[in-house]
Amino acid sequence: MSALSLPEVRSLISAERIAARVSELAAQITREYSGRSLVILCILKGSFVFAADLARAIAMPVRVEFLGVRSYGDDTKSSGVVQITQDLTRPVDGDHILIVEDIVDTGLTLSYLREQLRSRNPASIKVAALLHKPARMQREVEIDYLGFTIDDVFVVGFGLDYAERYRNLPFIGVLDPSKVSDT
Repeated sequence: MSALSLPEVRSLISAERIAARVSELAAQITREYSGRSLVILCILKGSFVFAADLARAIAMPVRVEFLGVRSYGDDTKSSGVVQITQDLTRPVDGDHILIVEDIVDTGLTLSYLREQLRSRNPASIKVAALLHKPARMQREVEIDYLGFTIDDVFVVGFGLDYAERYRNLPFIGVLDPSKVSDT
């Protein structure tokens, strides 16, 4: 069975819609940051695909940094506990930081990250998120560049995973965990 017709994943947002929205966001970011020192801060692992596409579409020089964060484990719900699994490799003081997130649902991870990054003295911190799930918000956070708002469903693909699987799907799909096999 091909990766595009998995019985446990129903397509929610097509690869074409994602590509179009990434281009729109990149154009906006290019306009707003032109002439400034911009650091794309890719939050691993889930946002690596979105961050790569976004960085390539931004029409100006950018620096890319990675920050490993984990709050889901192998479950379909956030634990609410943020674990830093990989830190930045270079200082960001004086830089404009664009946090690139795959999904903002509870707001806990993003709130924690903003607080941690402020202590590193950047010029500014803004957020680009591919997805927002407002039904699960526990802490309000500002999303400056938003791809799509979705309902309270568990999604995979385009970097998002379930137990480290499905990240490679080129679209955003809704996962039915009852149909997932461990084989």
